[in-house]
Amino acid sequence: MTEGITCSPGLPGTRCRRRIYLMRHADVSYFDADGRPLDPRTVPLTAEGRSQAHAAGRMLAEVPFDLAICSGLTRTVETACLVLGERDLPLLEERRLREVRGGRLAEVPTEALERTVAFAYDGAADPDGGFIGGERWTDFDARVSDAWRELVARDDWLNLLVVAHDGVNRVLMSQVVGIGLAGLKAFEQDPACVNIIELDIGHGKIERAYLRAVNIAAYDLVRDGKHLMVMEKIHRNYAAGRTAAEARTMQDSDVRETVRG
Repeated sequence: MTEGITCSPGLPGTRCRRRIYLMRHADVSYFDADGRPLDPRTVPLTAEGRSQAHAAGRMLAEVPFDLAICSGLTRTVETACLVLGERDLPLLEERRLREVRGGRLAEVPTEALERTVAFAYDGAADPDGGFIGGERWTDFDARVSDAWRELVARDDWLNLLVVAHDGVNRVLMSQVVGIGLAGLKAFEQDPACVNIIELDIGHGKIERAYLRAVNIAAYDLVRDGKHLMVMEKIHRNYAAGRTAAEARTMQDSDVRETVRG
């Protein structure tokens, strides 16, 4: 048994220190070759993403996971399966850990696109605000928190793997350090990153919580020269596709005018 642990799964009411390996899913593409947004519920990992997940799996190969949970979306299922490898451990689905739902990007005015997308987490503390005009931050926080409380109350794990999403992980880590939704913008989450949270739990409730590690990307520990944040990359990819689409529309219009002329 791990040094410092004085209880075992299955002993309710016993105080113990548990460890959560909280991951973000590996790399995906949210846009097609023409820059049009894809359905984020079904996007699979890219080849790079599969490589990232394999790297995380190698780093965590010796961790004796008792429980593994993902959000159930394709990208978290694929990441979790690659990390778990040949372990004889079922992968459970927790739908409340799905990513915050955004509104329609096409409805965001061009002049507000960078502020709304690249810096989407800046407004998370706004009680009436939502993610890119979609799910309200307070509603998102409530559903993630409900799932979190139920996980903590379980007595069948010491080492837990959770594969979720950028926003979900930010909510959980902000809760650990006690800063609420205002802290979301500070916790960057690279693809396939690993965060380590330790909890002192007594009678199914958290007595103390610790962040032991944040945003470890096994495939690129230093990330030298890579300064764009996750949402900044999404903004750039979408903005480039939107500009290209507008150019194609103008070109088609010119062609039609020429034909009519």
